[in-house]
Amino acid sequence: MNAPQPLHLSAENVGANASALRRIAADVVLGNGVVIRDFVNLYGCRIGDETRIGTFVEIQRGAVIGRRCKISSHSFICAGVQIEDGCFIGHNVTFINDSYPSAVTEQGELQQDSDWQCIPTLVKQGASIGSGATILCGLSIGERAIIGAGAVVTHDVPAHWIVAGNPARPLRQRDECLIPDCN
Repeated sequence: MNAPQPLHLSAENVGANASALRRIAADVVLGNGVVIRDFVNLYGCRIGDETRIGTFVEIQRGAVIGRRCKISSHSFICAGVQIEDGCFIGHNVTFINDSYPSAVTEQGELQQDSDWQCIPTLVKQGASIGSGATILCGLSIGERAIIGAGAVVTHDVPAHWIVAGNPARPLRQRDECLIPDCN
């Protein structure tokens, strides 16, 4: 039996090539040359040109993914997350958009959309987030920063810094800068 092939999508062919193995809502905006693997759930998000999305990824309404990003398998990108161009998101990376999550209100009623505030997170151009990292909300991850595998990011990460641990702490600055005029 042949392995399923990735789906190469653009705004023009999303409806014609949708698969039962992929849940791509009609309100998803896809750039050209986007590659989407099986068992993906996308709704209300924007995905930039030539971005690759791995298996078992969910990207929620209001999330924005830039051009030429790689989103590895089992990652969760919630509402309020913006990932700029050229970013790497490792396997099983989780973003959070609520500082005090709860299923119920103080009165014990199930929470509705109006009962919580989505807190945005920004991942800037060329940043890399290692597998298993958790990114709390309201943060900015700087250009070409590297987040170590398994890190729990609780504060902003400056551009060109490498952080790791729980909570993530600065290790050192990157040695190289591949973005023109980045210094």
